[in-house]
Amino acid sequence: MTSPAYPEIPELADLFTVYTADPQSIGSALTHTEYRSRQQDPLIVATSFDIALYPGRGQAPQVEGFRVGTRGFTELAGLSHLGPAVASLVSLYERAGDGAWRAQAERLITATERARAVNTVALWRDAIAVEAFRGREPRISQMYDYACAATVVYLRRALTEDGYLSRESLQRDYLGSIPGGGSCPALINEMMVATFFLVGLDSAYRLLRWFRARQVAWDRVMVIVAGRQGRPTAGVTWNTSSVAAMLRGASEYRLPLERIYMAPHAPTFSTPKDGDLSEVASLEEPLRQLWAALHAIQGLGDIMFPGYPRFTPRSVAAADVSDLAVTEVSEMPLIRDADDFRAMVTRLRVVLEDPRQLLSSCVTDFAVAQLVQHGNDPTKVTVPGLDNISYPTLDRENW
Repeated sequence: MTSPAYPEIPELADLFTVYTADPQSIGSALTHTEYRSRQQDPLIVATSFDIALYPGRGQAPQVEGFRVGTRGFTELAGLSHLGPAVASLVSLYERAGDGAWRAQAERLITATERARAVNTVALWRDAIAVEAFRGREPRISQMYDYACAATVVYLRRALTEDGYLSRESLQRDYLGSIPGGGSCPALINEMMVATFFLVGLDSAYRLLRWFRARQVAWDRVMVIVAGRQGRPTAGVTWNTSSVAAMLRGASEYRLPLERIYMAPHAPTFSTPKDGDLSEVASLEEPLRQLWAALHAIQGLGDIMFPGYPRFTPRSVAAADVSDLAVTEVSEMPLIRDADDFRAMVTRLRVVLEDPRQLLSSCVTDFAVAQLVQHGNDPTKVTVPGLDNISYPTLDRENW
């Protein structure tokens, strides 16, 4: 039962609206002043799929896609999903018994075998043809072949050998999370690191190149990361947003965190079709107004409370898991180098358990940092789990 509405007292309501909640309010006037002072500044708006640059001075917006729909994303995402897919079958078996997982396992085997059958070096080089992957197509194809074969071998054994499907066999014989597997190495963990890194490498490479060509004034830029980013709970802070990481990398880390606003409820535009930027253009004014309102209210802190500690945004210090005694982390761990698989596999676990994290972005910041270090040249970057791992050709009898 809802409470009955109480009669509003006009005089008290007017006191409320004179500052806020009214187009003629003091707060609105402050926002408008900030807005007018920033009309010449560039505005960057990132949605879940695209980046829009509003150059200012009445110039038309420009848009670059960076996620779904780009070459190689779905193909690599399907491979990276094999690990959690097989783990989900183990969970189904534990929760619902023998009959719950078998049909799903057969379905996964069929899809995996079909994908393996069309996987070739030529497919990656000539059809998928991701520029950032150039020269690595043979290694990617070999990794793809291994992961598909290992998945089918593991699931066929689970379907035919009573009691084989378990957490222990998954970790030992398939993922490689614990030692003691069969004659062939279990390298699915390394494969997942590699696929996530490759996706981040491609997106970051294209965005860094795109922004470099536009010579953005990073000291004046206004940034909004708008709308949902991946799963509903993810990517809503600076430290959990792969987009924020890529934008900071594009600026060569000159973009201050205090100029980036994470706005999950802000309006967003659809990916433009056939070059039609009308929807993107229509959102420039409301998004500039949003950024101006947030920035203007921040300025009151120094006016009202001098002498009190100020808020200074910083990236959260990364946990160091090189000490084997560390058993828990509350943030993404530090990756020391491309051979630091303890840190990277820990990140695979963190993105599953921490709802703030984007599942596919567990090593994007590491990819961005390497690109920035090497002048945005993907050939000089070490792809962990690909460049430093040799995947065997695996048939059923090899297991």
